[in-house]
Amino acid sequence: MSLIEAQKRVLSGMRPTGRLHLGHYHGVLKNWVRLQHEYDCMFFVADWHALTTHYEDPQVIEENVWQMVIDWLAAGVNPGSATLFIQSRVPEHAELHLLLSMITPLSWVERVPTYKDLMAKSNDRDLATYGFLGYPVLQGADILIHQAGNVPVGADQVPHVEMTREIARRFNHIYGKDPGFAELAEDAIKKLGRKNAKMYRDLRRDFLENGNREALEKAQAIISEQQNVSLGDRDRLFGYLEGGGKVILPEPKALLTEVSIMPGLDGQKMSKTYGNTISLREEPDSVEKKIKTMTTDPARVKRTDPGDPDKCPVFTLHKIYSDEETKAWVRQGCTSAGIGCIDCKKPLIEKVLEEQQPMRERAIQYEENPDLVKTIVAEGCEKARTNARATLEEVRSAMGLDYR
Repeated sequence: MSLIEAQKRVLSGMRPTGRLHLGHYHGVLKNWVRLQHEYDCMFFVADWHALTTHYEDPQVIEENVWQMVIDWLAAGVNPGSATLFIQSRVPEHAELHLLLSMITPLSWVERVPTYKDLMAKSNDRDLATYGFLGYPVLQGADILIHQAGNVPVGADQVPHVEMTREIARRFNHIYGKDPGFAELAEDAIKKLGRKNAKMYRDLRRDFLENGNREALEKAQAIISEQQNVSLGDRDRLFGYLEGGGKVILPEPKALLTEVSIMPGLDGQKMSKTYGNTISLREEPDSVEKKIKTMTTDPARVKRTDPGDPDKCPVFTLHKIYSDEETKAWVRQGCTSAGIGCIDCKKPLIEKVLEEQQPMRERAIQYEENPDLVKTIVAEGCEKARTNARATLEEVRSAMGLDYR
């Protein structure tokens, strides 16, 4: 795949560790639904990643895989617009993980912030395993095997993408310099035409000598616009530009997303750990009961007591779901004791149920026809394997492993 094609591809995955809730919808799935109309999107069930922390509960993972895919489809992910697949059904992920682990320094995986954070917090299970240590490399392989140029992440996940970039850069540096690489790159520069060749050389020098990222981006744009340069020459020009070799594994970029911190029923972040969730496809009666029984400002003991919305978990949900007029009505009514807590919760219940209704409706056909879900995933896995095989052919060839 060319670097230009890679820039049009998005890859993202989710671990099947339980039923999805509204926090997943606002934090991830709404973004996936938007991206599928703008990019070539690939979304995968990260079942191997789930095993890195839940290796003793494989039956839980199996139960969750299909329900999670239904949740994706219910949320509006369209199999006609995006490729949906299961990580373990594309074994090329594992082979690239193995090959990349040969060149990845141990210090790189040990410094990943989320690795250290999870090791410190997970007192209830033993995470001192080889698989858990290597999961950032597996994550890099997930991205690089499909040559995805964009990875939608929140700010806390950016270090993972940066590490993937470093692994790709190291791989290209070690294996991308075929015999006579510099001479082939120089020949490719001449094919740009006199004016563009001079600009390319000047911008390359500016980047290599001064680290000017703007110069790098301008030079990359010059290459991208060329129509009379072969894909092989383009890859060489991209690699030569940064002083490395041919780009075999394109470096991905973090597609920063504004992660909505979805408040749970107790005002904390919505999470299964806190037991404060509303499931994506939860029954309306259950949703209504949960919201009606939510704790409110403890200062409002009686209906006539004024309250403070900023101390009330219900108001944190209003911030997500309600318009400015409703929020103003809640604030005024609460602080003056003009409305009761049940009054405050009614418009919130309506909005949550309104959001969930199309999800429940979309899910029905998949719940009633599990084979349809399995067909969608099987087709996605086949497409994903086709992409992955092409990448592995290049990787094996570069590493001298294509014995014939």
